[in-house]
Amino acid sequence: MNLTLTLVALLTGLFAGALFSYLQIPIPAPPELPGLVGIIGIYLGYKLIQWIDVGVDLLGLLGAQ
Repeated sequence: MNLTLTLVALLTGLFAGALFSYLQIPIPAPPELPGLVGIIGIYLGYKLIQWIDVGVDLLGLLGAQ
């Protein structure tokens, strides 16, 4: 994991969140903890399948590649 990239992403997110709040518009993310935990769950599930090294090329099966 690239720490610099992670910190830049965090700072970008902080700036974007502050801007949304300043402009008084809703953020394009779940404003509640359960929604945030759901996003973390999606990420962890994605990484788990990569770690197990299984998967199906859906676009290939559909002939879209």
